[in-house]
Amino acid sequence: MPTVEGEALAHDIEESINDLNVAIGRHFSTDASNRPLRLGGPAEVMAVRVMPAIANLITAGMDVRVSLGESSDLLADLKGGHLDIVVSTIRPRCRGIDERPLADEEFVLIASPQVAANLPAGGLATDGSRALEKVPLISYAESLPIIRGYWPAIFGCAPPASPAVVVPDLRAVIATVTAAAGISVVPSYLCTGEIGTGALVPLLEPEEPPINTLYLATRSGALAEPRLAGLHARLLAHATTWNEPRSACAA
Repeated sequence: MPTVEGEALAHDIEESINDLNVAIGRHFSTDASNRPLRLGGPAEVMAVRVMPAIANLITAGMDVRVSLGESSDLLADLKGGHLDIVVSTIRPRCRGIDERPLADEEFVLIASPQVAANLPAGGLATDGSRALEKVPLISYAESLPIIRGYWPAIFGCAPPASPAVVVPDLRAVIATVTAAAGISVVPSYLCTGEIGTGALVPLLEPEEPPINTLYLATRSGALAEPRLAGLHARLLAHATTWNEPRSACAA
């Protein structure tokens, strides 16, 4: 078992070791410039935002390998050298990892028209979250990661203790809500089409809806590699179009 002094030493030299690994990979790896770039992110963000954004780079000859998963796991893989760049829903806070804000996700409380019609008229305005107590809650995870932030921000209270349904894909959450199984909170850009056609309705449209910032993370010094720098720059530039006005969701 490491001593306190050993743990302190490991912490102090961690960033230097990461910098050394990057330098070794850059100067001594014969195939570093030819291997595919390794990109990680949440499945929904990658499918709807990231992959369309880099299509031109792919047609121009860039090879990419994509890993999908939870941001904490992907950031660990980035730090360990298994990924080159990560789109993260949480802000990286470890040495040896550089981050840039990429875009904001805006959250919306959604229901099918059938479920919305069965809610008490004006109930949300007068009773707040109590008007939703008997409606099944559909969540991305057991811990209610998105809903847990929305409820206090909008209703001033904690969400229900547990959801009725847990499905670890936000697109599946939206499909479940569209089928009138319950309600949920999701990033607005994922349900623009359903809201536009009337398949879903926003139950509330607050002046300042809750948001979460996406981050673009790389290992310190890694952007010296031209292809990775190009991918990084492309995502940052394209993300400026992602934060659409709220009215676009209802268009």
